[in-house]
Amino acid sequence: MATAVLVANSSSDPSLPKEQEPGSPIAPILSSGLQVRRASRAKTLTSPTSGLAPGYVQANLLVLPSRYAADFRLLCARNPVPCPLIAESAGPGSYDSIKSYLAGGADVLSEGACVDLRYDIPRYMVYRDAELVRDGALDIENEWDDGDHVAFLIGCSYSFESALSLAGLSPRHTVLGRNVPMYRTRLPLCPAGVFTESTYIVSMRPYKSRDVEKVRRITRGYSATHGEPIAWGWEAIHSLGILDIDAPEWGEAPVTADGRPLGELQGGSAEDEVPVFWACGVTPQEAVMRANIKGTVMAHAPGHMLLLDCKDHDIVNTS
Repeated sequence: MATAVLVANSSSDPSLPKEQEPGSPIAPILSSGLQVRRASRAKTLTSPTSGLAPGYVQANLLVLPSRYAADFRLLCARNPVPCPLIAESAGPGSYDSIKSYLAGGADVLSEGACVDLRYDIPRYMVYRDAELVRDGALDIENEWDDGDHVAFLIGCSYSFESALSLAGLSPRHTVLGRNVPMYRTRLPLCPAGVFTESTYIVSMRPYKSRDVEKVRRITRGYSATHGEPIAWGWEAIHSLGILDIDAPEWGEAPVTADGRPLGELQGGSAEDEVPVFWACGVTPQEAVMRANIKGTVMAHAPGHMLLLDCKDHDIVNTS
């Protein structure tokens, strides 16, 4: 079967039903980035964001003490595929104003848009001195330092999933309402400042071998949200250093269309599905943890993203 590895350089929304209970399925009525942010802020949305507000860009969040901000920007500049930096908070301590790094000066939020990075993601992770202290928190108001924290937004591969779906290649996890599987690899990052000895994290979506080239072509232009796959095929598991395709470090275990563990297809027919791997926005979160930095660090919970106001087609590189 084909294989390859490529490495390139707070109030509720009045539009929501009042009877909605926290954590209940509300995806059908969340049709914009603003609606998803408001639902997260109101805590009526606490689940992964894959498939929500199709066409709107999704972003990973990482919030650091300001003394580490310059090193983190350098990490992103040196590793643009796993760490595509698309925006950051307007200044230290700012949680309601964002400056964009999108090509051509495109804005990530509409003019005058409402955003509060402490509430507008369904679930967060909180670390103190590199130790996890809150897992799946619904907000980070108490941890946010108004005078020091700097928030960074990293592109997310969820942002090209609507394009795949329009092409008849809907990712398995969106069809089944599951969280995408994510894996730690041995593929090294280029170090920057305090961020050393880190490796890629990858997300995985299974596709039939015959569809891999089409999947690559569709996602290639989304360089602001990781771009095309970096590896595919069963042999890529060993190339990347993944221990067990059925035991991801984050997200949910992958399954076949009929619900069996995906690993059962390894060594099967050429018509079977193969794993396809993309660089993942959990990568910089892992890099921060490995750096063992001091102070309070906050991030999105894997699979729970910040929805922006810009659209997927606005960020596609057609060159």
